[in-house]
Amino acid sequence: MRLTTDRNGTVNKEDSLQDRLLGILYRHTAGRAALRLLVCPAVSQAGGRFLDSRVSRVLIPAFVRSHSVRMEDFEPKVYDSYNDFFTRKLRTGARQTEMSADVFVSPCDSRLSVFRISGRSLFSLKHTSYTLQSLLRSRKLAQAYAGGYIWIFRLCVDDYHRYIYVDEGTVSEQIRIPGVFHTVNPVANDYFPVYKENTREYCLIKTEHFGTMLQMEVGAMLVGKIVNHPVKGSVKRGQEKGYFAFGGSTVILLTQAGKVRPDPDILNYSVRGIETKVKLGEHVGAAVRRGAGRGRAAVFK
Repeated sequence: MRLTTDRNGTVNKEDSLQDRLLGILYRHTAGRAALRLLVCPAVSQAGGRFLDSRVSRVLIPAFVRSHSVRMEDFEPKVYDSYNDFFTRKLRTGARQTEMSADVFVSPCDSRLSVFRISGRSLFSLKHTSYTLQSLLRSRKLAQAYAGGYIWIFRLCVDDYHRYIYVDEGTVSEQIRIPGVFHTVNPVANDYFPVYKENTREYCLIKTEHFGTMLQMEVGAMLVGKIVNHPVKGSVKRGQEKGYFAFGGSTVILLTQAGKVRPDPDILNYSVRGIETKVKLGEHVGAAVRRGAGRGRAAVFK
């Protein structure tokens, strides 16, 4: 069972069939033994090949019904496969990205948690402690975000699986860290440090309004692909950065100390272990005004 809230403060308990099945896998010895096979990249890739096939289209109607997908929010088309449906695009106007310079926005539809990063580059997620060094595999880069915030945007299968840049700026090369494919459902975090074991990619963005920010995409169980569009040089706020193939996934943002202030409701619920449902382009924080704090400068590799 997971606790989520909307921006109006209504807290709900989420306990889907998927949650219960994942609970069986991760909470029992036999289930965790089976996970050794399920989390392998080869299994996710095999699942991806099926979901890319025309046969997989038979899964679409049941998914739309069971998750009450508002198909009027998406561009009309005939889907060639389940993954073609899963990576569908929103129609123009279905989401509005806040464009005010000081507004920090969500890069995707998701369930958001925000945590302070300690001066030693540590943060805690439920019962698991992480170091940024283990997440990034770079001590120098981890130190650049000490005292800042980690923003964890967890996507469920019924969320829109495309994501954007949250501000204009200059982008570094994309760095890939290979790994396995655990689910990013919170139940997995009780048994495995998923965010330092899963396959992930990141880049650095020298933004106009929020310092040098790191954006990372984390693959998850049965997600065979993280697809980031190639870019050179500068990007714009609201520009699509990429998308995930089938499955739950996560976008992680790291912001420097003294650069961004999370909205109080999101921060308070995160401390209580409650995720906040947010939409792509939605206000989730604000720039710290000049003179209110100074962050360390991240360095492009």
